Amino acid sequence: MKSIRTYLLLALLAIITLVTFVSLLKGYNASIKEAHEIFDSRLKNMAEIIATVNHDTRHQVAAKHQYSPSMFVQIWNDDFELITRSDNAPSKLLSGLGSTEQFKDINFSSYRWRTFTLRDDLLKRWIITAERSDIRYSLAEDVVLASIVPIVLAIPFAALIIWVAIGFGLKPLKALSTQLSYKKAEDLSSVELKNKPEELSQLVLTINDLLYRLDTAFRREQQFSADAAHELRTPISLLKVQLHNLQADNSHQLDLKPLAQGIERMGQVIEQILSFYRHSPDQASQTKESVDLYLLTQQFIANNYAQFANKSQQISLLGKTGDMIDGNKFALETLVQNLVSNASKYTPKSGEISVDIRSVSGQLLFSVEDSGPGIPEGLRSRALERFYRVNGDQHDSGIVGCGLGLAIVKQLCVLHQAEIELGESDALGGLKVLIRFPTRNVS
Repeated sequence: MKSIRTYLLLALLAIITLVTFVSLLKGYNASIKEAHEIFDSRLKNMAEIIATVNHDTRHQVAAKHQYSPSMFVQIWNDDFELITRSDNAPSKLLSGLGSTEQFKDINFSSYRWRTFTLRDDLLKRWIITAERSDIRYSLAEDVVLASIVPIVLAIPFAALIIWVAIGFGLKPLKALSTQLSYKKAEDLSSVELKNKPEELSQLVLTINDLLYRLDTAFRREQQFSADAAHELRTPISLLKVQLHNLQADNSHQLDLKPLAQGIERMGQVIEQILSFYRHSPDQASQTKESVDLYLLTQQFIANNYAQFANKSQQISLLGKTGDMIDGNKFALETLVQNLVSNASKYTPKSGEISVDIRSVSGQLLFSVEDSGPGIPEGLRSRALERFYRVNGDQHDSGIVGCGLGLAIVKQLCVLHQAEIELGESDALGGLKVLIRFPTRNVS
């Protein structure tokens, strides 16, 4: 059922049409029967009038009187001799003379006729009046149909009135739908509906209860996220400090590299999980501003240049400032950080990284290429899934990771209605990540 309004309209019209059809059918049959009774009464009255005004009992051969072609009259005596007839009546007796008054149906001149026979005891004669049955039915149907047609023609007008009435009755439901459709992701306030009918009262209460429970759950999760960030970062920082001290005073020449990698991995997993949560489309703030993605990337590279210098990597930034997009600045900073940091992590020493930002055909294209190992074509779609790493923890690069970096980037693309595509870099031979921001985001 696609539309309640359409369903109600069709259901009501079907009911009205069915009831009207049954009523008209019964009314038609009753009206036809009544019409025939009226026509029979007319035949009888005509015979009685003739008996009253015509007292001529003399035999008149082929006497003619002008009558309607659809009716005829015969007068017979007791000796079965024709006294007189109308000009269109037969000269022979078509039905037996039995009862004082009787109706019969006969065939004459290729038509079916309804006849009435009246016995005139005073003048000892029989008066027969007749009328064509097909004309009787035609007249009866015309009379009945004249009353039925307006009722049938009224059904489309009834449909229009019902459509308007249903629309008016569904206005509160439409108002509720409009309120819900205009709610933003972070707006979990109660729904207020003025003059709501009883049928919607329970629905509004249920929706408000759901919104309240969702708001409570989200607040609880946000509080958990804040608490987790505080409680988990602090001990990891202390572990790093203690590890650094242990490395400085390593009198027993212990191999502390696995321990350092484990702590680093734990820190990355915690940071990525918290970042993934913060940038879920259902949770991330929808407040947007005009952002220069080139300047944002340039600032990140400048602030983290030591990361590239330590591995003797060459990083280039192509494009120009001025290409603005509407987005969440903090989320875009995370997107740039994840892509460029990933490229640096998986690019070997003395490798190359290229970041290109440019406007093409009304779209803002943001691409990051590197000279690392890349991702096989068959695994690129899976690389965007949460916690998925090519070859798992036994990654060829030996780089510590948790498989959330590209998943977070994909989530941020969803947040900004952008498209992400993984491919192979033609220039550097490694991975190429291309993001297309939609036309409506480009100023």
